[in-house]
Amino acid sequence: MTTDLSTYRYNHTMYRIRDPKASIKFYTEVLGMTLLEEYHKSEAKFSLYFLGYKDPGSEGLVRLARQGLLELTHNHGTEDDANFAYNTGNGDAGGYGHIAITVDDLQAACTRFDTLGAKFIKRPEEGRMKHIAFIADPDGYRIEILENPMLKQ
Repeated sequence: MTTDLSTYRYNHTMYRIRDPKASIKFYTEVLGMTLLEEYHKSEAKFSLYFLGYKDPGSEGLVRLARQGLLELTHNHGTEDDANFAYNTGNGDAGGYGHIAITVDDLQAACTRFDTLGAKFIKRPEEGRMKHIAFIADPDGYRIEILENPMLKQ
Protein backbone atom coordinates (compact mmCIF):
# COMPACT_ATOMS: atom_id res chain seq x y z
CA MET A 1 0.00 0.00 0.00
CA THR A 2 1.35 3.46 -0.91
CA THR A 3 0.23 7.03 -0.68
CA ASP A 4 1.05 9.93 -2.99
CA LEU A 5 2.51 12.80 -0.97
CA SER A 6 1.91 15.21 -3.85
CA THR A 7 -1.83 14.92 -3.13
CA TYR A 8 -1.52 16.07 0.49
CA ARG A 9 -2.96 19.52 1.28
CA TYR A 10 -3.35 21.60 4.41
CA ASN A 11 -7.13 21.79 4.84
CA HIS A 12 -8.03 23.49 8.12
CA THR A 13 -7.25 24.47 11.69
CA MET A 14 -9.86 23.84 14.38
CA TYR A 15 -10.58 26.13 17.33
CA ARG A 16 -13.03 25.35 20.11
CA ILE A 17 -15.25 28.35 20.75
CA ARG A 18 -17.56 29.39 23.58
CA ASP A 19 -20.08 31.50 21.66
CA PRO A 20 -20.63 30.84 17.94
CA LYS A 21 -22.49 34.11 17.33
CA ALA A 22 -19.60 36.20 18.67
CA SER A 23 -16.94 34.13 16.89
CA ILE A 24 -18.69 34.01 13.53
CA LYS A 25 -19.31 37.77 13.72
CA PHE A 26 -15.61 38.35 14.46
CA TYR A 27 -14.28 36.17 11.65
CA THR A 28 -16.78 37.40 9.06
CA GLU A 29 -17.09 41.09 9.96
CA VAL A 30 -13.63 41.86 11.36
CA LEU A 31 -11.49 39.51 9.26
CA GLY A 32 -13.72 39.30 6.18
CA MET A 33 -14.02 35.52 6.01
CA THR A 34 -17.08 33.78 4.63
CA LEU A 35 -19.07 31.15 6.51
CA LEU A 36 -18.83 28.31 4.00
CA GLU A 37 -20.56 25.44 5.79
CA GLU A 38 -22.07 24.57 9.12
CA TYR A 39 -23.12 21.30 10.74
CA HIS A 40 -25.28 20.91 13.81
CA LYS A 41 -25.30 17.63 15.73
CA SER A 42 -28.01 18.20 18.33
CA GLU A 43 -27.86 14.68 19.74
CA ALA A 44 -24.10 15.00 20.28
CA LYS A 45 -24.46 18.62 21.45
CA PHE A 46 -21.95 20.26 19.13
CA SER A 47 -21.84 22.38 15.99
CA LEU A 48 -19.10 22.92 13.40
CA TYR A 49 -18.61 26.09 11.37
CA PHE A 50 -16.18 26.27 8.45
CA LEU A 51 -14.90 29.67 7.38
CA GLY A 52 -12.47 30.81 4.74
CA TYR A 53 -11.72 33.40 2.13
CA LYS A 54 -13.29 33.40 -1.30
CA ASP A 55 -10.78 33.29 -4.12
CA PRO A 56 -11.12 32.40 -7.80
CA GLY A 57 -9.08 29.22 -7.37
CA SER A 58 -11.51 27.74 -4.86
CA GLU A 59 -14.84 28.64 -6.50
CA GLY A 60 -17.08 25.60 -6.66
CA LEU A 61 -14.75 23.36 -4.65
CA VAL A 62 -16.11 21.19 -1.88
CA ARG A 63 -14.75 21.85 1.60
CA LEU A 64 -12.30 18.95 1.55
CA ALA A 65 -10.80 20.23 -1.71
CA ARG A 66 -10.13 23.73 -0.33
CA GLN A 67 -7.09 24.87 1.61
CA GLY A 68 -6.52 27.15 4.60
CA LEU A 69 -9.94 26.93 6.25
CA LEU A 70 -10.83 27.61 9.86
CA GLU A 71 -13.14 25.20 11.66
CA LEU A 72 -14.90 26.56 14.73
CA THR A 73 -16.23 23.85 17.04
CA HIS A 74 -18.94 24.80 19.51
CA ASN A 75 -19.94 22.49 22.35
CA HIS A 76 -23.53 23.43 23.11
CA GLY A 77 -24.12 25.15 26.43
CA THR A 78 -20.76 26.91 26.78
CA GLU A 79 -22.26 30.16 25.46
CA ASP A 80 -24.45 30.38 28.57
CA ASP A 81 -21.53 30.27 31.02
CA ALA A 82 -19.85 33.69 31.20
CA ASN A 83 -16.92 32.17 33.14
CA PHE A 84 -16.25 29.39 30.64
CA ALA A 85 -12.98 29.69 28.71
CA TYR A 86 -10.89 27.39 26.56
CA ASN A 87 -7.13 27.15 26.96
CA THR A 88 -5.84 28.83 23.81
CA GLY A 89 -2.31 27.56 24.38
CA ASN A 90 -0.97 31.09 24.80
CA GLY A 91 -0.99 31.41 28.59
CA ASP A 92 1.92 31.07 30.97
CA ALA A 93 2.68 27.54 29.75
CA GLY A 94 2.65 28.63 26.10
CA GLY A 95 2.57 25.97 23.44
CA TYR A 96 0.25 26.98 20.63
CA GLY A 97 0.96 30.14 18.66
CA HIS A 98 -1.44 31.72 16.20
CA ILE A 99 -2.89 31.81 12.73
CA ALA A 100 -1.81 34.55 10.31
CA ILE A 101 -3.84 36.66 7.90
CA THR A 102 -2.31 38.77 5.14
CA VAL A 103 -3.75 42.17 4.27
CA ASP A 104 -3.07 44.76 1.58
CA ASP A 105 -2.32 47.61 4.01
CA LEU A 106 -1.36 46.91 7.62
CA GLN A 107 -2.02 50.42 8.94
CA ALA A 108 -5.42 50.68 7.25
CA ALA A 109 -6.37 47.20 8.51
CA CYS A 110 -5.40 48.15 12.07
CA THR A 111 -7.43 51.35 11.85
CA ARG A 112 -10.40 49.29 10.66
CA PHE A 113 -9.90 46.75 13.48
CA ASP A 114 -9.90 49.64 15.96
CA THR A 115 -13.23 50.95 14.66
CA LEU A 116 -14.70 47.45 14.95
CA GLY A 117 -13.51 47.08 18.54
CA ALA A 118 -10.97 44.30 17.94
CA LYS A 119 -8.70 43.53 20.89
CA PHE A 120 -5.07 44.22 20.06
CA ILE A 121 -2.32 42.13 21.58
CA LYS A 122 0.38 43.99 19.63
CA ARG A 123 0.12 47.02 17.40
CA PRO A 124 2.64 47.65 14.60
CA GLU A 125 4.19 50.61 16.46
CA GLU A 126 4.82 48.48 19.57
CA GLY A 127 8.06 46.60 19.97
CA ARG A 128 10.77 46.03 17.40
CA MET A 129 8.69 44.22 14.79
CA LYS A 130 6.91 47.11 13.07
CA HIS A 131 5.63 44.98 10.18
CA ILE A 132 3.13 42.90 12.17
CA ALA A 133 0.16 43.24 14.47
CA PHE A 134 -1.65 40.71 16.64
CA ILE A 135 -5.34 40.76 17.51
CA ALA A 136 -7.41 38.30 19.54
CA ASP A 137 -10.70 36.66 18.67
CA PRO A 138 -13.55 36.46 21.22
CA ASP A 139 -12.02 33.35 22.82
CA GLY A 140 -8.52 34.82 23.00
CA TYR A 141 -6.96 32.96 20.05
CA ARG A 142 -4.26 35.10 18.48
CA ILE A 143 -4.27 36.25 14.89
CA GLU A 144 -1.13 37.71 13.35
CA ILE A 145 -1.78 40.40 10.75
CA LEU A 146 0.85 40.78 8.02
CA GLU A 147 1.01 43.19 5.11
CA ASN A 148 1.54 41.48 1.77
CA PRO A 149 2.89 44.06 -0.72
CA MET A 150 1.68 41.90 -3.62
CA LEU A 151 -1.91 42.61 -2.55
CA LYS A 152 -1.58 46.39 -2.93
CA GLN A 153 -3.58 47.76 -5.84
